Amino acid sequence: MRLLVVYPYAPYPVTRGTFQRTFHLLRELARRHDVDLFCLDEDGVAAPQLGVFEGFCRRVHFHRFHHPAWPGLFPDRLLNLSPTTMRHWEDESAHAALTQFTAGRDYDLIHFCDLVLWPYVKRLPHRAPRVMDRSRVDLLFQTEELRTLKLGLKERLLRRENLWKLRRVERAASRDLTATVVCGPDDEVFMRANVIADAPIFVLPNGCDTSFYDQNLFPPREPAAPTWLFCGAMDYSPNVDGLGWYLDAVDPLVCAAMPERRVQIVGRNPAPAVRAHGGLAGVTVTGEVPDVRPHYQSAHFQIVPLRIGGGTRLKIVESLAIGCPVVSTTLGAQGLELAHDEHILLADTPADFAAAIRRMIADPALRERLRVAGRARILERYGWPSLVQKLDAFYQTLLSAPRHG
Repeated sequence: MRLLVVYPYAPYPVTRGTFQRTFHLLRELARRHDVDLFCLDEDGVAAPQLGVFEGFCRRVHFHRFHHPAWPGLFPDRLLNLSPTTMRHWEDESAHAALTQFTAGRDYDLIHFCDLVLWPYVKRLPHRAPRVMDRSRVDLLFQTEELRTLKLGLKERLLRRENLWKLRRVERAASRDLTATVVCGPDDEVFMRANVIADAPIFVLPNGCDTSFYDQNLFPPREPAAPTWLFCGAMDYSPNVDGLGWYLDAVDPLVCAAMPERRVQIVGRNPAPAVRAHGGLAGVTVTGEVPDVRPHYQSAHFQIVPLRIGGGTRLKIVESLAIGCPVVSTTLGAQGLELAHDEHILLADTPADFAAAIRRMIADPALRERLRVAGRARILERYGWPSLVQKLDAFYQTLLSAPRHG
């Protein structure tokens, strides 16, 4: 199969959750098919990584890109029907570069990542099926941010205005796309309820590089003091919100029973609110680390206290693959076939989350049982080669279907 893949960034090094998904999907697809890759490259920072992708893609082009300024409120924003969160990604020079890169090429399928690229892909003259892979569903993500975050009146009104415009774009795109690929069944349910009920949607969960997150290379080494970690991009609003909820509502309940507890907050670009947590007793904010595996190795378990859903759950998959058990909210683990008290502990209220943590620390046999069962489930279902094999089979069904237009 001849594939055109279009990304809004060059996903390397794989330092963010979305990069994990897009990089590994790309590499596995390229092992099976001829892939031409076009990436927007913000300010040219990814140019040194070009050779990584040339090593497995047929043709590669990084287009140096700079986000346009956010539009003024009136008239530029309010009188324009395009969502500002999408206009922030539009650049006519990138449209021209993509058209030139694909000119004279015959593709069997066009695979692109996220709604912000739809204005680019829909203008291509090729008749190949167009499939959008969603690292997150923007409409769901922004809706849950509006519901969860503490925002002033002006910000809430502007977000509602953007959501109204975004819903229009989502519906128009879903009518024109051949299919949409989402990370979990909750994304699919939301899209069918809020975008188009009969849109062709394929659920492909996130996986992990099981050879990298290998418990045999990094066996668990539990510390003396009760220790757990929270791992992820610390400038990402769901992580910032979830961490704040944990430390404000859950952690005091835990500390009452375990004042010696240790919490490690591991991840790049900690927001000011995250850095402030480093002033709490027993809480360490590491920032970006060269290798996250030793942190998984030296904790009793990971917490995933997310309250804003949709998109990736890579931190859970990676944690279980390397043998680090997980306590999560139900929403944080949505889309993963993990059973409570079999592969993972799930809790949604402060009292229940604190009780799950106390139980995890008090019961080494429970930790070992979850470690074994959780890792077995990841190895069975969430390795990238097996996931892309399912995606590839779905793509073959699209190509075998009759084309119209």
